[in-house]
Amino acid sequence: MDAVVHITLESFDAATHERLAADPVRNTVALTSLDRIRRSPATEEQPILITFHEHGEVIGSLVRTPPWPFQTADLPLAAVEMAADLAARIDPDAPGATGPRERSEAFATATGKNYTESLTTRQYRLTTLVPPAVAGEGRLATEADVELLGAWRQAFLREAVPEAPNEPATDAMRSSLRLGNGHALWMINGTPVAWAVASLPQAGMTRVGPVYTPPEHRKHGYGAAVSALVSQWALNQGATEVLLFADLANPTSNSIYQRIGYQPLDDWAEFWWKH
Repeated sequence: MDAVVHITLESFDAATHERLAADPVRNTVALTSLDRIRRSPATEEQPILITFHEHGEVIGSLVRTPPWPFQTADLPLAAVEMAADLAARIDPDAPGATGPRERSEAFATATGKNYTESLTTRQYRLTTLVPPAVAGEGRLATEADVELLGAWRQAFLREAVPEAPNEPATDAMRSSLRLGNGHALWMINGTPVAWAVASLPQAGMTRVGPVYTPPEHRKHGYGAAVSALVSQWALNQGATEVLLFADLANPTSNSIYQRIGYQPLDDWAEFWWKH
């Protein structure tokens, strides 16, 4: 087995795009994050792109889009030692790893670093959408909402992933809207009370998230309502696989998603290095 570090996204795409697109459910994070870079390269840092080869065939890959952790969904277990050694040499500032638990934990262990498990999630796939009966109404967000979206994104990250790097959240939300991602707001008497976003379909796959309801508006079903709204938006865009991740430490959100038609698939884990 050998590894290739790709200097350009074009080179990496040539080696992996068909492979990643053949399993868009497992490779959801790589597909959406790399698509964002393709469509807005000037605003993104250079990604770390590695492929693993055996007998002339690509058997896996490892991706990192700074400032976020390595994405291990396509990392072969047989390559974790090689991947950890290579990552330490070419990307010493990487903060951690995320992906299906078996792969992300194997990679984290192989690095030899001290790490903490910051987030455990369950991946869900939409079967038949069942919109809930909830007071209020939904609408798609516009550029006029970017300040609110930026503030809510920061609040979501502080609560769900305290280790997450700081980023200009308002700029990120403005860019996301301009790239065509679907941002939905649930409204009560003209006041936004919940937010959800879905990516544009890639290889027929859309991923919903984040979903955020401010604490003062929780326990009214608004998160379920806005999740159903943005899921329908994704279906209307032609998505055949609508996915989301729910924090396993939050049983309420897991039950809500199942009530509106999502079924569990796999458990993922995120590990951050201790400094």
